Amino acid sequence: MDELQRTGVATPRLSASWRRSESYGIPLDTINPAFSGGVDDQSLFYECGQEVLRGLRDTLAGEPVSLMLTDHDGLVLSRVCDEDALVKALDRTYLAPGFAFSEREVGTTGLGLALADRTASLVRGDEHYCTGLWGYTCAAVPVMDPVHGRLLGSVNLTTWSQKSDGLLLALAQMAAGHTSALMLARGRGAEPRPTARGEVFRVFTAPGEPAPPPELGGPWESALAEVVEALRAEHAVCVVGEPGAGKAALLATALRRVRREHRILNARPPAPSDAESWLALWTPELAKERTSVIACGVDTLPSWAATELAEIVTAAPHASLSVTAAEAGAIPEPLARLVDVVVEVAPLRQRPDDVLPLAEHLGRRARGRAVRFTPAAVRAMRSYAWPGNVEQLRRVVREAVTRSDVIDARHLAPEVLCGPTHTLTRLEVLERDEIARCLAAPGMTVTRAAEILGASRATLYRKIDRYGIPLPQ
Repeated sequence: MDELQRTGVATPRLSASWRRSESYGIPLDTINPAFSGGVDDQSLFYECGQEVLRGLRDTLAGEPVSLMLTDHDGLVLSRVCDEDALVKALDRTYLAPGFAFSEREVGTTGLGLALADRTASLVRGDEHYCTGLWGYTCAAVPVMDPVHGRLLGSVNLTTWSQKSDGLLLALAQMAAGHTSALMLARGRGAEPRPTARGEVFRVFTAPGEPAPPPELGGPWESALAEVVEALRAEHAVCVVGEPGAGKAALLATALRRVRREHRILNARPPAPSDAESWLALWTPELAKERTSVIACGVDTLPSWAATELAEIVTAAPHASLSVTAAEAGAIPEPLARLVDVVVEVAPLRQRPDDVLPLAEHLGRRARGRAVRFTPAAVRAMRSYAWPGNVEQLRRVVREAVTRSDVIDARHLAPEVLCGPTHTLTRLEVLERDEIARCLAAPGMTVTRAAEILGASRATLYRKIDRYGIPLPQ
């Protein structure tokens, strides 16, 4: 079918979505979404999203607009609407809580396109793939986890197609932004995730340039051996694992061993709105011989960008592309078809033997000379869970080496000195950090720390137990 003939003019994103819808086998005249029978209404995302939508409903009192919250798979979690006629019409098209409205389920819609491309989307009338939805205009904006950057779902505003849509997308963007901000405020001390910038770096390979990571332990070496074997067999590789676990570093190390003469480029994932310029920046390198590219975080790419990247790789005879993702199932389908081998890198908490050599390597790079870690510092680092993996270790070491060339436990960030605990408020984080720093001082006792902190010994012991702070040796 020719989608362009249906509406006359279509944006590239709409055209790509229609083609995907057709490839999924979505019927043109039948709406048949899957029904889950229940939704997750206990998450922080749901709680904050519902609060924002209820406030927006008060602002739009009397307007024929349905306000919806969906999860990352397009499952409608909630719907707020005061106009009976619109509610009944939406029920007839199953656009209601418990039904999945992803692009794979019903084709091109505002919410399906927003989730697929991870950016704000407006779909009007007959721009919808299914004719049963032509009576509506839908504006949707994805909501990202403000701390971890994961796609949580979307805010979707739907009205009649003949109504003005001038402010619809702006209101959806405002609601999505307020939801993310409210989640951060209620995250109790969490810091927002840095915005993706899509930088492209060269991984040095020539003698005299920056040294590669150290030789590490069994889990890392096993994963590295798998990647090396796959690259030698000319297979396309995807490395999966938790954020900060060292996926790109693993690929870069393997490429150095197998393709010593190659330039290696590391392309970090961009913000969805920057994907077009990000692709234009480095994809010409794929056509060059003796160049290998690592595309990081391909699971965060908009669907259209993943499709275009796959087409570029397919068309380039000498293309050498390796990718990373959070998990194998999250690799976009067009790129997944090109991947021959998937290798998982273990998180740092499962590799305690790697902590010290990595810390020494990172300290040397940050300080410009060798640094040493005392046994107390090593014990603290090895026993810590490192939820942020190697990236968190990098930050902790970088801060520690500004204080000394010999790193003791007292030089480490307080978070490393404390065991697992419940989520803390910002004030509790400050209190925990001050107690941990005080107790880490050489020769410190609980009695002396209580005097310094102006607390009784009993109170300090309760706080030590509550925050999981180790007692002085």
